[in-house]
Amino acid sequence: MATIVECSDFLQFQDTLRKMRQMDDKIIYMLNTTIPTESFKGQVDPSAQCKDLFQQIESEHEQRTQAITRCVEVTRERVVQLKELRDKSGDGDPTLVKNLRKEQTKLRLLQSELNIEEVIKKRTIQVYYERCRGFYKPLHLNT
Repeated sequence: MATIVECSDFLQFQDTLRKMRQMDDKIIYMLNTTIPTESFKGQVDPSAQCKDLFQQIESEHEQRTQAITRCVEVTRERVVQLKELRDKSGDGDPTLVKNLRKEQTKLRLLQSELNIEEVIKKRTIQVYYERCRGFYKPLHLNT
């Protein structure tokens, strides 16, 4: 299920991203419900559970990275357009200058979200690996 991410309104973008990051926020809970205790080990296949959870995590991370990257690109294009308009009009339009600054600020905020995303991903993968390494090890997992 792909989530539609609105790029023009940064606050709405952040709200959507926050919702998309719920799995990362709840990773410890999810691991606790995924990995059986000693008394329930015979009833659940922890390898399959860990594999399934990892695929969910990977899918969520990929969706978020694509959404953030798309918004960075859309905003970068908007900044270029506004700079061209400003250059053509010769700094005379204060509304244009204001909009350009606003888009440049939004671009910086979006670019910082990419860094935040990397930190969140690393934390989630580290917690996942600590709990699931005995049951399932993805071939490309970098810890």
